[in-house]
Amino acid sequence: MSGRAQLMWDDAVTGYDFGDTHPMDPVRLALTMGLVRAFGLDTAVDLRSARPLGDSSLRLVHRQDYVAAVRAASANPRAADQNYGLGTVDDPAFTGMHEASALIAGLSVGAAEAVWRGETEHAVNFTGGLHHAMPGSAAGFCVYNDPALAIARLLELGAERVAYVDVDVHHGDGVQAAFWEDPRVLTISLHEHPRTLFPQTGWPEETGAGAGEGSAVNVALPAGTGDEGWLRAFHAVVPELLAEFRPQVLVTQHGADTHFEDPLAHLAVSLDAQRAVMESCHRLAHDHADGRWVALGGGGYAVVDVVPRSWTHLVGIAAHAPVDPESVVPPSWRDLVYARTRQLGPGRMTDGRTPSWKAWEDGYDPADRLDQAVLASRKAAFPLRGLLT
Repeated sequence: MSGRAQLMWDDAVTGYDFGDTHPMDPVRLALTMGLVRAFGLDTAVDLRSARPLGDSSLRLVHRQDYVAAVRAASANPRAADQNYGLGTVDDPAFTGMHEASALIAGLSVGAAEAVWRGETEHAVNFTGGLHHAMPGSAAGFCVYNDPALAIARLLELGAERVAYVDVDVHHGDGVQAAFWEDPRVLTISLHEHPRTLFPQTGWPEETGAGAGEGSAVNVALPAGTGDEGWLRAFHAVVPELLAEFRPQVLVTQHGADTHFEDPLAHLAVSLDAQRAVMESCHRLAHDHADGRWVALGGGGYAVVDVVPRSWTHLVGIAAHAPVDPESVVPPSWRDLVYARTRQLGPGRMTDGRTPSWKAWEDGYDPADRLDQAVLASRKAAFPLRGLLT
């Protein structure tokens, strides 16, 4: 197995562009790659591209009629069929939509293949993490569900246990739906409570069905949750589940929209806490999955101040070349930011926070809203996996 992580990248991913007024601005991808290069991390990884997924691979998750609808909308955006979630406010159709979406999916599948085949322990595709797309429809800025496609490809290659941990502020509904009845896939999502945020799913009681009962775990966090509560919830749920499940591969989604500056959600998490969870996922992959780790991006709409720094930390951690949070952001990157956005970029790789949390084992407060959320998740899911609440 290679000692170097793989970073999946192709300049064409910036073609995933819903338009000038849409919050999913592809400049966030270009700026992230620019910051990765500014810190020299592109030389600490094996930089790889991949082919766009073909129809047969897309059908591992998506219906053929939906793929055909995406292709049609890609060729003629004005004719997009809204019955498939295309041409909507959230998912406007654009020329080349199929090609850009299939490329992002191909990069995530390529990352999964490389990890499974032993070419590398860790592979990152920060352009991926488009977790809302359903088998037959686009949703939530997502056209093809690359995390689900990567997991489906791992199963096709022979994996028997794949764990998916999603820390985006939005519920990982599309991935959960894809494996709702599949005991081979454990999905864990920590997200803002569905009462206050799209997609209004991800309640603790959503635990899977049939043979997959107990294979979905949801932690619905109160709006306003900050670093201490977010980290407490993660550590109260994720490590114990992974220890029980013993995944052969860990797939993680690192949406940066939990951040307190994100304009589309209501959590109050810092860059430093996001980095701490990335480090924890890295460690958990080594503890429970023989080091096999596929790390994806996701949401994130503070496209200058937050997303590039967050995902550059992710690349550095996966490459075993972590960026010191106290590092000054290279001036060359800040020049790039100004040239591309006419905004001033952040000066350091930290928000100046020191993340800490109280361990669940040290007791909980039944009157605390965060603790109530964690306890609800543990009560709903843990007994189904033979674990104590």
